[in-house]
Amino acid sequence: MKNIKRKSKKKKIFLVVLSIVVLLLIAGDWALTVTVYNENFNQRFESYEPLMLHVDDFDGLQRTKYEFCSNKGQKLAGYMYRFGENQRGIIVMAHGFGGGGHNSYMDCANYFARHGYYVFSYDATGNDESEGEGVGGLPQGVIDLDYAITFVEESGNFPDLPIALFGHSWGGYSVCSVLTYHPEVKAVIACSGFNASPNLFEAEGKKQAGNGIYLMLPFVRLHERLQYGRYALNTAMDGFSKSNAAVMIVHSFDDEVVPAEYGYEIYYKKYKDDPRFCFVPFENKGHSYFNGDTYRNEFNAEFDEWLKNLDYDYNSEENRERFSEDKADYIHHNLDREQWCNSLDLELFEDFVDFYDEHIH
Repeated sequence: MKNIKRKSKKKKIFLVVLSIVVLLLIAGDWALTVTVYNENFNQRFESYEPLMLHVDDFDGLQRTKYEFCSNKGQKLAGYMYRFGENQRGIIVMAHGFGGGGHNSYMDCANYFARHGYYVFSYDATGNDESEGEGVGGLPQGVIDLDYAITFVEESGNFPDLPIALFGHSWGGYSVCSVLTYHPEVKAVIACSGFNASPNLFEAEGKKQAGNGIYLMLPFVRLHERLQYGRYALNTAMDGFSKSNAAVMIVHSFDDEVVPAEYGYEIYYKKYKDDPRFCFVPFENKGHSYFNGDTYRNEFNAEFDEWLKNLDYDYNSEENRERFSEDKADYIHHNLDREQWCNSLDLELFEDFVDFYDEHIH
C-alpha cells in the first residue's frame, strides 16, 4: 500500500515538474519571438538623406504640411500634394516598410497630383518626421492609415471629395485591411502587399529558420493581439468583404520580399471573377517596379563598380564612418537628380490613373 502511495506521489511530482518545464519552454519561446519581432519591426527608420526627394525636384508641385495624432497620441507628419484646385478626388498613400517614411514615394504623389488628384501622404509612426521610438509592429500601419483617412475626412482642411487609396508592400497590406474601418473608400491600388500582419515575419523567417519559423508564429499572433487588439486580427480579405471599393492588385511572381502566395494568390482565388477586382501580374519585376527607365539601374551599376575600386574594406567597423562620408560624396557628385526623380514607369502609372478615373465619381 505504501509503495502505491509513493508511486502516486512520484507521479504527481513528475507531472508538476513536467508542467513547469513546458511552461518555461513556452515562456522562453515567447520571449525569443518577441525579441526577434522587435529587432525586425520595432525599429525607427529614416530616409537616406543623399537620395531623398524634394518638392523642388518636381516643377510646379505644391505641398502643405499637417500634423495629426494616431492611436497613442503620437504626432504624425502628413502632406497634401497638389497642382492647382478642382481635382477629382483625394488619394491617400501608405508607404512601405524599412526605408523611412513617404519620401521615396514623392514621385508617385507628383504623378497622381499632375493627373487630377490631391494626394495626402504621411510618415507612419517611427518614420522620418513622425513621432515614435519605433514602428512597433505591422498592424501599426493599418492604425496610422485609419487615423490619416479620418483626418482627411473630418479635419475640415480638405475638400469634400471621394477617397481612394494607394499602397506598396506594408502599405499594400494597410490599404486593403483598413477597408474594414472605411468602407466609404471608392478605389484601392495595392502593390506587392500581403494579406495578414504575420505574413512578412513568416516570409522572412522561412529564409532564416526554415520550417522552424512556424513554432514562433503563434507567439507573433499573440504578441500582436496584445499590442494592437482588433487591428492585429484584421486582414486584407476582411477589408474586401466589408467594402464595395474597386480594387487593383499588382504583384510580381519573382517577389522575394513578399511572395505572391501571401497576397495576390489568396485574393485571386476568391475574387478572380469579381468585376470590382483587377489583377495585374508580373513575372520578373521583383518587389519594387515603379521605375520604368534604365537610369536607376545604370546608376546602381556604376555605384557597384565604384565599390569594387575602393582601396579599403568598406564593410569593416573601423571604416564605417569613412565609407558613409565617401558614399554620400559619390552620390552628391554623380547622381543626376532630374533623371533619378523622373523615372516612373509611365505606362504603369497611366493604368493606375485610368483605374482611379473609372471608379472615382
